[in-house]
Amino acid sequence: MNYPGGIKPKLAEDGNVNAKKKAKTGKIKPGNRGMDFEAGINETNAYYLEKGLCLIIKRPTPINVVSVDYTHGPKITSAYFETQSTTDYNGVYKGHYIDFEAKSTHSKTSFPLSNIPPQQIEHLERVLLHGGIAFFLIDFALLNEVYLLPAEDIIAFYKEKPRSSLPLSWVKEKGKLVKLGYRPRYDYLPLVESLFFPSLH
Repeated sequence: MNYPGGIKPKLAEDGNVNAKKKAKTGKIKPGNRGMDFEAGINETNAYYLEKGLCLIIKRPTPINVVSVDYTHGPKITSAYFETQSTTDYNGVYKGHYIDFEAKSTHSKTSFPLSNIPPQQIEHLERVLLHGGIAFFLIDFALLNEVYLLPAEDIIAFYKEKPRSSLPLSWVKEKGKLVKLGYRPRYDYLPLVESLFFPSLH
């Protein structure tokens, strides 16, 4: 392919290098596992939408713009991500409002509570107060296991703080293992159905 000026775009080159590394090792770098988890959820939600099952949308991470260059049209030159005050995903399923947070950990034995900011707990409490459905999807990346846990249980543990992390044994007791597949990647909707719509079963 002939590139302008004979220079190959660096982004495309980097992408090819990463693809080669991934193909060679067959593994995803630890720092990318969270992004891979998020991408998998986004793909799952797109599948659900395509099939007409539900409407779940990812909230954009708020950005605080520090400076803008107007020399050749507005261009952000300095900005930073603000702390998410709500959760990652929200939407509607069978006429009910759904709100949930997706988290990933590299630990094989527990999930640290420090990964959940207080404002997310407060937000989920408000969702529950108004009759919404709220939960967490927690990815134990090194175990290749994802669990769905009702927000009520995590909120109670968070407030009582018997320890600084959720033990895997507790997660398995309170949560449900999400079925992993190709399409959808993380099939969490059947668990939402069985946990929050028990009268239908």
